Amino acid sequence: MLDKIEKYSEKDLAEFKELITAKKERAERDYESLVSSYRNGSNNGTDDTASTFKPNESGAATMSKETNVKLALRQERFIRDLKNALIRIENKTYGVCRMTGKLINKERLKLVPHATLSIEAKKKM
Repeated sequence: MLDKIEKYSEKDLAEFKELITAKKERAERDYESLVSSYRNGSNNGTDDTASTFKPNESGAATMSKETNVKLALRQERFIRDLKNALIRIENKTYGVCRMTGKLINKERLKLVPHATLSIEAKKKM
């Protein structure tokens, strides 16, 4: 006899979809802000050739730009993971641990809505 596969109810999935959609929209705004900060950060002016040019400030600006690029890439991955979670909701496979096949705890999904592993499975890795 086959075991019945556990799945979240339609009501639960609708709640998760709402949560994930809101997080995705916020993440996309944050991503745009990060991209804007490192793309528009260089004004290509002549300030660096003036006698008041301070090399330390230039280095700090470069580090800040690099940090923003890294943060933008991380945010891009987060958005992709949230989109994948929305696909799993549509497929009715959302919230099922990909290792154990059991439902991932609701509290975990509320904190990490793109999770594909239960805490139990994550500890085994």
